[in-house]
Parts: sequence; C-alpha cells; structure tokens
Amino acid sequence: MQDFPQSSCCRIVDLRCKEVISVCDGSRLGYVNDVEIDTCSGRLVAIVVPGRAKLRHLGRREDFVIPWDAICRIGDDIILTNFSPGCEHRRDKRDFFEKK
Repeated sequence: MQDFPQSSCCRIVDLRCKEVISVCDGSRLGYVNDVEIDTCSGRLVAIVVPGRAKLRHLGRREDFVIPWDAICRIGDDIILTNFSPGCEHRRDKRDFFEKK
C-alpha cells in the first residue's frame, strides 16, 4: 500500500464541506454534492455540484459535472476550478443512469 503525505490526502466527506469557485469568471458554483469514480481504475473522475434552483422550489437546473482535470487547487475551505458554468460539462442527473 502506498503512503501519501498527509497534505495530499482528502476524504470524500471532506470535499462536501468545500465551496467550488470558478477562476474563469469568479462565480460561486456551490458545494460538492457527489463524486464520480472510475470503478475499473479506482480513480476520482469528477466532482458534482448541484445546479441552482430556477425559481424557489420549482425545480433545479442540471448538475455541474466538473472533471478532475479542471480542478486547479483544493484549499481548506474552497476548491478552485477552471470550469465555466456555460461549458459543455453540464448534464442532467438522468444521464448518470443511462447505459453508455
């Protein structure tokens, strides 16, 4: 088993407490709600931030699926990403359950 320095390890539950900020436009995307893991390799592929409500209690927009490669830095309180909300990485939660 490989040992990692304490500073480079983070539990998934710890990611949920961090706010995701886009460095492209400074927008606050929200908090991590879920992660995607490649079950074959065991690697984290993306983090998922729930979309904001269009109107109060009348549905939600699509989730932001932020590829792991788009994450610039993970700090104590925030995650900085070069992901932009207008780009093609957005997807509906239903896409997760469709066969590929």
